[in-house]
Amino acid sequence: MSIFDANLQQQEANFEPLSPVSFLRRAAQIAPAHTAVIHGDRRYTYAQFYERSCRLASALSQRGVGQGDCVAIMGANTPEMLEAHNGVPMLGAVLNSLNIRLDPRTIAFILEHGEAQVLLTDCGFSDTVREALALIDRELLVVDIDDPMATGGECLGALDYENFLAEGDPNFAPEPLLDEWQALSLLYTSGTTGDPKGCVYHHRGAYLNALGNMFTVGLGRDSVYLWTLPMFHCDGWTFTWGVTAAMATHVCLRDVDPAVVYRLINDENVTHMCGAPIVLNMLAHAPDESKSSFPQRVEIATGGAAPPSAVIETMEENGFNVTHLYGLTETYGPATVCVPQDDWPNLAVNERSARMARQGVHYTTLEGATVKDPDTMEEVPWDSETMGEVMIRGNTVMKGYLKNTQATDSAFSGGWFHTGDLAVRHPDSYIEVKDRSKDIIISGGENISSLEVEETLYRHPAVLEAAVVARSDEKWGEAPCAFVTLHEGATATADDIITFCREQLAHYKSPKTVVFGPLPKTSTGKIQKFVLRHEAENLEN
Repeated sequence: MSIFDANLQQQEANFEPLSPVSFLRRAAQIAPAHTAVIHGDRRYTYAQFYERSCRLASALSQRGVGQGDCVAIMGANTPEMLEAHNGVPMLGAVLNSLNIRLDPRTIAFILEHGEAQVLLTDCGFSDTVREALALIDRELLVVDIDDPMATGGECLGALDYENFLAEGDPNFAPEPLLDEWQALSLLYTSGTTGDPKGCVYHHRGAYLNALGNMFTVGLGRDSVYLWTLPMFHCDGWTFTWGVTAAMATHVCLRDVDPAVVYRLINDENVTHMCGAPIVLNMLAHAPDESKSSFPQRVEIATGGAAPPSAVIETMEENGFNVTHLYGLTETYGPATVCVPQDDWPNLAVNERSARMARQGVHYTTLEGATVKDPDTMEEVPWDSETMGEVMIRGNTVMKGYLKNTQATDSAFSGGWFHTGDLAVRHPDSYIEVKDRSKDIIISGGENISSLEVEETLYRHPAVLEAAVVARSDEKWGEAPCAFVTLHEGATATADDIITFCREQLAHYKSPKTVVFGPLPKTSTGKIQKFVLRHEAENLEN
């Protein structure tokens, strides 16, 4: 034993398990009068935010909820969702934020699979929840959230949220957390086939990723964060806690309407936002009458597939600074960030935006993100060409999939989390995702990145949205098939689109088929390529 370890023991004075719940307690002590949450006419200070979260924890405790018990919430981006992200884990209970866009059967599956004891549910989603509850044989406590800003719906439970809070003690002091590896929350992947998998987060991971977000996007006490990202999605990428850690202001938003977003940026002096590329696309292409100018530059972080460089350019013109993040539900949301380099401002616009669309380098709070050959587990050369699979390792990777040992073992094989994303590594160490492993197109033995073709399609002035999948081809085996949505009022033919792509891509990479119309999307706004692949195979020649 080292002399530095002998008789030096871990104890209460020098160790305490990390938990993101501590951020709210700290903010309430340091900035009790600072505005913490805004939702329409409602304004809560940090003292009030903390008191309401304590009341929620106390009320749940009085109803028998304790460590390891599951509390589900079907909620929009409202103060109640933020309170649940603190009050539930404060007890040592596990928060299960439900995707409000899922169908009743899937909601029922999740409530049963996660063994929820309590369901906090926004009345605006009563139609879905009513059908889901009818599919469940057991009883669970249903508490209604009656948000005045919701439209439609009805109450389903025995009591409403505000009366439930009134039962709780504002000075509630739960038992201290004993293990930072303890389960904090349960989030389900929006799988395209079969039942979704439940990702289990722990307190340590959420704490670290929240701080990683705060550092990465530059949140501070004067920041104002607009909730254009669903709080149910990866616990709002842990910004539910990261904004609070910065003692910044949360501005809630039920629905992403570009006109409302632009208005709130003005009215509330918004400085930060997050959203999937579809949100950036909506804001970039909003009608001029919906847009408004604002004096501040707004930092907006986006994740998922790389936003088309044309969208990045338009967002910058409209007053936003875009930061590209990358991650998955399994990694608490963001795991990598495309950190701007000093020479980028001097690059041509197209070249700079293309670099900004890379997935980048691993978060400060993550131990590693790399690109490996999934068969040999050897790292690929940093040559911008050799493709491998993005793999991630560190404290901000989930505990595993609930009740699914086989899927967990497969995801963690070789000591890394396997993302399923195919990428290259550039000489500057930056990762660039080229495709999902199942989306790569192999034509005449050549690999074609569907993302590369989509990036080109988005540069066509008539194209609003685009997706590319493989279609069987007698000569080449597979060939690219493009599905395109045009801007309202715009016109283009298939030949126009194909010619445009051939002018900018190798001919074998250009689509051989173009289909016009709306694109099918998942409940989280991701384009459903499996639907498009099926449609492509059934097209008439």
